[in-house]
Amino acid sequence: MEWSQVLQDPVLKDLPYKIELNEDGHIVMSPASNLHGYLQSRLVMELAKKIDDGKLLVETSIQTSKNVKVVDVCWASSRFIEKFGFETPYPKAPELCIEVRSPTNTDREMNEKIELYLAKGALEVWICESEGQMRFFCHEGEIAESGLVPGFPTHIRV
Repeated sequence: MEWSQVLQDPVLKDLPYKIELNEDGHIVMSPASNLHGYLQSRLVMELAKKIDDGKLLVETSIQTSKNVKVVDVCWASSRFIEKFGFETPYPKAPELCIEVRSPTNTDREMNEKIELYLAKGALEVWICESEGQMRFFCHEGEIAESGLVPGFPTHIRV
């Protein structure tokens, strides 16, 4: 299945949870909890205090080497938006991609998403653990704090 087919399918259009496509074109579904949504909104609010350029987006589709992944929160610079607008899915990852970890996410899944987003052009990938603890990654590996958004909290209040 292709992402354009997912977007046009009336049955899939209004699902109350996030879906992605794996490398075989199969739909992968992830039910989101209210805590997951709360953490997404807190991340957007914190980022809005520190970034005034570009766009903050949620549930953003990105074409990766393992098909379409949907990042929970991201920041795309004005230059990125100028080039890609709101193309769906994005052919390249925005500069900052943030995943909120659900209790069902494995370390392997999270590490794979970090690698996929960085390989598609993200400068940093952050993981927000379900307790609100933040982890920051760049091409060199895990870092103590963000270089893109200096002073971003290392913990999101739950």
